[in-house]
Amino acid sequence: MKWCFVASTLMLLASCSREANQPPEPAADIGAGKAIADTECIDCHGADGHGVAPGIPQLSAQPADYLLASLQAYQSGERTHAALRDLTNHMNDADMVNVSAYYASLSPPEQPATIHDKMTSYEEGEQIAKACVSCHGESGNSVIAGIPSLAGQQPLYFIAATQAYLTGIRDIETMEKSLRGLSRTDIEKLALYYASQVPDAHQAPENGDPEAGMVLSAQCGGCHGGGGVSHDAATPSLAGQDPLYLANAAKAYRGHVRHHDVMFADKSDEDIANIAAYYAIQQPRAAEDEPISAAKLSRSCDRCHGPGIDSPNLATPRLNGQDRDYLIMALRAYRDDKRHSTTMHKMSLPYSDTMIESLATLYSSREAR
Repeated sequence: MKWCFVASTLMLLASCSREANQPPEPAADIGAGKAIADTECIDCHGADGHGVAPGIPQLSAQPADYLLASLQAYQSGERTHAALRDLTNHMNDADMVNVSAYYASLSPPEQPATIHDKMTSYEEGEQIAKACVSCHGESGNSVIAGIPSLAGQQPLYFIAATQAYLTGIRDIETMEKSLRGLSRTDIEKLALYYASQVPDAHQAPENGDPEAGMVLSAQCGGCHGGGGVSHDAATPSLAGQDPLYLANAAKAYRGHVRHHDVMFADKSDEDIANIAAYYAIQQPRAAEDEPISAAKLSRSCDRCHGPGIDSPNLATPRLNGQDRDYLIMALRAYRDDKRHSTTMHKMSLPYSDTMIESLATLYSSREAR
């Protein structure tokens, strides 16, 4: 028995010794990677890995482990791209390691990939809003009875309202025509601009009793906030709103022209006039204190993607100097769960198209490093 134990121990030690003496995994062959890149990748990613057209990512100086993980994702079908799926299906593990090492060894672009001197999303929204001034007033403060003020309005509600006009749920031809030429991103920029404007308060209207309206408004405060100042981005603020517009909207809900199960169903014309009068004289506030800047959003991203971040546990790409159109495409894919990453999906889920464009513009204009 003793000899069996000794023999087993010697065999185990010999095995460990052989494993310890085994040569390390061969290093990546950058030359072999270059040969593959020059044959298979150059048409899209260029000789320097900088990409030859908008929407094609910069590969130069990206971390090798990130590039390898990306190639493996295309090969497995986790990421969808027909050409890259075909390419990676003809590559073995060593090929992918070598190509990744080659691109990682290249220098980043000396200048930012694209310098965007475009206006910010807020400024673009301000430009779009010029077409709305004749009806909705400067900065969205209406001076025409029956026309709503847009200043300080909650942004998600604003977007939902515009979609209702575009789809005919709210049937006002003038609004549908005005909005028809705007993209979803344009509308988001418009919403961002108006949400940041300071709304004006109205004088007490001739019709309606504000004190009586205050009592009746108790049912409204649960959704629209105290004094009609909403703190929910999807629920409109009523404070300081044009009283005739409020009254007309309330009657539209009551008459099922606008759709809401319980809105004003039991209210008389006098009740509605009183509620409108009450909300019209309340002190309104802007929904957004200031536009959300891309620089502020990027602080969360830089925890993993920022310069100097080099964690062996994170296969993350560098974003500075990356192609803007590619960043937009990738962020939307993560947000919409078309490119799978639990962390990235959770991070990007709240981002609108406008926020994504702003982030992409910021990172693409930074010096790659």
